[in-house]
Amino acid sequence: MRKFTVVPAVLTVAAVMLTAACGASPDTAVTGAGSPERPAASDTGGQPSKAGRLSVWQSKELGPVVTDGAGFTLYRFDQDTANPPTSNCGEGCVATWPPVLVDDVTAGRGLDAALLGSVKRADGSLQVTLAGWPLYRYAQDTAPRQTRGQGVGGTWFAAAPDGTKAKAGAGGGTEETTPPSGPPVPKNLPALSTVKDEKLGTIVRDGKGRTLYRFTKDTAWPMKSNCQGDCLKLWKPAKLVDKKDLKGIDPKLVIPYKRPDGTQQLTLDCWPLYWYTGDKEPGDTSGHGVNGTWFTVRPDGKLAK
Repeated sequence: MRKFTVVPAVLTVAAVMLTAACGASPDTAVTGAGSPERPAASDTGGQPSKAGRLSVWQSKELGPVVTDGAGFTLYRFDQDTANPPTSNCGEGCVATWPPVLVDDVTAGRGLDAALLGSVKRADGSLQVTLAGWPLYRYAQDTAPRQTRGQGVGGTWFAAAPDGTKAKAGAGGGTEETTPPSGPPVPKNLPALSTVKDEKLGTIVRDGKGRTLYRFTKDTAWPMKSNCQGDCLKLWKPAKLVDKKDLKGIDPKLVIPYKRPDGTQQLTLDCWPLYWYTGDKEPGDTSGHGVNGTWFTVRPDGKLAK
């Protein structure tokens, strides 16, 4: 027997009928069929990476930053601990933040070898620590010496040579960075609207200009979010919006979903929507394709390709 999702009485009859229809013709994106799947952007593909010869480079924005043997920036997580060394980035988190393993680690120029250590992860592997802090790569750093992970979620920061957090302005200069994708974000955006992206076409954004995403492991019938636990550290459920404050989107497709914790999440055509903590600026789409399961969304609720 089908179990219908209860929605607030303020919704129109048409919206309720739409909810009942959710899943009548399942979106093939549930299994990722026909989706542009790709691994996380860095060459680790979301898998643990080898440390190699760690070294230090001078960022104009952040000052001295630790890199691995391939030149990729290494990060630390505020929810970890250094004493005792503990990693709290588990399943769901490691797809975006691959742990750096000790296999071939050595201390290069600018690093004190005495500060290097290791911590045993839940799967038995040994992760490199710096002054007790576990080290990670960021999957959206696509080339050496990028620092796209700096400040993500307010908890991830590039590691300085002494194990502390690298801080903006420490380098005394202006970092050369890739400008945000997409057109400038206008003021007073509707709560939910569309924007034309050069690569992805017309996609959905929220009132702050943040790109919204779908998770292919979710389902539209019944409406269900499978982003729980560590997943929610990176992917934040989109909040409900006023249906009168939409532009370019059919109000009938906008329906609330009650999460297991009792909070309400925005859905589009019955698919739960999220914003990504890895997007630093309005209009960024760095979450598209992450782990082959996260994609931007079209106005009809389908995946952007």
